[in-house]
Amino acid sequence: MENLEAKRQVEIISDRAETLVTPEDLYEKIKNSLETKRPLKVKLGVDPSAPDLHLGHVVVMKKLREFQELGHEIYFVIGDFTGMIGDPSGRSTTRRQLSAEEVRVNAETYREQATLILDPEKTHTVFNSTWLSPMSFAQIIELGSKFTVARMLERDDFRKRYEGGLPIGVHEFLYPLAQAYDSVAIGADLELGGTDQTFNLLVGRAIQPEYGQKPQVCLTLPILVGLDGVQKMSKSLGNYVAVKDEPKEMFGKLMSIPDAQMGTYYRLVLTRSKSWVERLESDIESGKVHPMDAKMDLAFDIVKEFHDRTAAENAKAEFLRVFRERELPTDIPEVFVQEGKEGSEIGLARLVCLTGLASSSQEARRLVRSGAVRVDGVKKEVESSVVTLSDGMLLQVGKRRFCKVRVER
Repeated sequence: MENLEAKRQVEIISDRAETLVTPEDLYEKIKNSLETKRPLKVKLGVDPSAPDLHLGHVVVMKKLREFQELGHEIYFVIGDFTGMIGDPSGRSTTRRQLSAEEVRVNAETYREQATLILDPEKTHTVFNSTWLSPMSFAQIIELGSKFTVARMLERDDFRKRYEGGLPIGVHEFLYPLAQAYDSVAIGADLELGGTDQTFNLLVGRAIQPEYGQKPQVCLTLPILVGLDGVQKMSKSLGNYVAVKDEPKEMFGKLMSIPDAQMGTYYRLVLTRSKSWVERLESDIESGKVHPMDAKMDLAFDIVKEFHDRTAAENAKAEFLRVFRERELPTDIPEVFVQEGKEGSEIGLARLVCLTGLASSSQEARRLVRSGAVRVDGVKKEVESSVVTLSDGMLLQVGKRRFCKVRVER
C-alpha cells in the first residue's frame, strides 16, 4: 500500500531539484524512516575554499532546512581535509591547494554562517579531517581499489583534460574518493549538492555498498548564476553576494543582476513556487509589473531574510536616494593610503587595489579598462592612468563602491 506521507515528502524534496537518483530509492528510504521512526541522515559537504558562504551555497542549504522541517538529521560536513586537496570539479586546470591555516580560518566562518539558514539544534556540523586524517596508507590504497581510472575519466572535466593533454594530478583522483568516504563515515542516506557535484555524489553512492551500506540517494540542485548573469556565483569570479554582506551592499549587488535572472533568484534563493515565478514573469512581460519594482522586491526580501526588515527598508531607501536621485551615499568609508603623500602620483589601478575596491591588481586593471572607475566623479578608462593623490579625493568603482582616499599631507 502506498504511504501517503512518504509520497508527500518526496514531492517536497523533489521541488527545485535538477536530478534525483533515484525517486524510487528516496521513497523507500522515507517509507522505512517513517516505519522505524529513524530519521534519514542527510549530508551536504562544503569545502572552505573562501571565508564567506554566498547565495549559491544558500540554494542547497535551503533544501537542507526543508529536510530538517520534515524531521530528518542534517550533517553539514566541512571539508577541512578535502579543502587541502582542492575540488577539481569544473576545472580545466589543477586547483590551488589551500594551507591548513587557510582552511581552519575559513571553516570556522562556515560553521557560524550556516546557522543563518539551518536550525543549529538539528544540525550535526562535522569536519571530515576527523576520519580522513587518521587513515593509513593501506586504507587509502583500499579506498582507491574500489573505483577505476576508466570511471574517473567518465567525468567530463577529467576527460577533457586527458584528451587535451593537460595534466591531471593523482591527488585530484583522490578528491571524489575522499568525498565519497565522507558518506561512508556518516552512513549517509542522501547527499545534496549543486549540479557540478553530480559525479562526486555518485561516487559516494557507488562505494557505500563496498563498505556494507545501502547506496545513498543523490539530489542535485541548479547552480545559481552570479551577478554577471553568465557564470556560476563564485567568490573567485567576483560575481557573488555573501550571506554576511552588509545590507546596503547586499541590496545594491542584487539590483545589478540581469532582469532575465530574477526568476531564478526568486525560485532558488527565496524558494518561490514555480507557478508564482511564472506568474511574475508573465506580469513583467505584459507590463503589469515593472522589472525594477520586481527586482527591488527581490533585493528587499533577501536582505530581510539575512538581516531584518528595518535593515532592508534602510537599504532600499539608500538605493533609491543614491541611484534615482544620483546623490552620494551618506556613509562613505575613508581609507588611508601609505604609498605617497598629497601631490604625489600613483597608478590608478594600484590605488583601486590599495583601497580595497578591487580584490587584486588584475581585477583593478580590468575595472579601469571597462570604465567602471571614477575619480572625483570623472570616469577613467585608460588602464595605465596615473592620478595625483589628494587628501579626501573620492574614488568610485561601479555604482555601489565608494571610498574617500586619505593621504599624508
